[in-house]
Amino acid sequence: MSIEVHKLVKTYGEQKAIDHISFRIGKGEIVGFLGPNGAGKSTTMKIITGYLQPSAGSASVCGMNVFENPLETKKKIGYLPEQNALYYDMFVKEYLAFIAEVHQLKATKNSIEKAIATVGLTLESKKKIGQLSKGYKQRVGLAAAIIHDPEVLILDEPTSGLDPNQIIEIREVIKQQGADKTVLFSSHILQEVEAICDRVIIIDKGKLVADDSLANLQRTTKKSHAVIIQFKEDVDRELIEKFRDVSAIEQTTGSTFKLQTSNPEAVRKQILELALLHNLNIVSLQSEEQSLEDVFRSLTQKTE
Repeated sequence: MSIEVHKLVKTYGEQKAIDHISFRIGKGEIVGFLGPNGAGKSTTMKIITGYLQPSAGSASVCGMNVFENPLETKKKIGYLPEQNALYYDMFVKEYLAFIAEVHQLKATKNSIEKAIATVGLTLESKKKIGQLSKGYKQRVGLAAAIIHDPEVLILDEPTSGLDPNQIIEIREVIKQQGADKTVLFSSHILQEVEAICDRVIIIDKGKLVADDSLANLQRTTKKSHAVIIQFKEDVDRELIEKFRDVSAIEQTTGSTFKLQTSNPEAVRKQILELALLHNLNIVSLQSEEQSLEDVFRSLTQKTE
């Protein structure tokens, strides 16, 4: 396993920032790490990267204990912290050359050019970091994280400060990196996690509340499902109110209804039977899947 966390605990005085969390992530996985503010995401990431000591438990990277082999594990990790600390008076290439020297890279120039091209910094690469927008500063941090071609990427809010176009570009970078690396990244933009990840880990108040594929989480946490039906003709609402397994009806027009149900298959069957019985024409019939935002709210509000 590229990342393995076992019964990790971190306390600050009497407060438990992390409370016995465990998970494993293999090579080629891109995993979204979610939780409300203060849930313990950044603390967990800092422990995995060796920047914080845990109060109990262990963290391993590429089969090596992070605290027994601090230098070797850091060579395997690329880390973009939430607070992206940069030297604003340095030029982009100058800063990346400094990072390359820290990693003792031999082909420094090639590594710098490759990192710059990968994150889309080419047009800004001759500027001082302090002259860059927040979005491009974020790219500099990402370039520094990947310059030594690490096996594991830890990205804490990698799309912070980026505009929609830049977010799409960085999303593609993360996908490319995830082809042969292990990527763990946190984000408050849940649509980004849905677009990139198949698996998500959710923590709340320091506790692990979910670790599964997005599809399984959507299925197992689902309390209600929406079925949206549009007829060609106006339909008497009383006919729809006779449906079984419908908890709520929202009528947007005389011919369009949104039905909340825990049994969408049964409701769709009743819609078809109604259409046949009353000679109604169905324009569209669709189901509305639960979003990651719905899953997130469902899991994190349980502990409030």
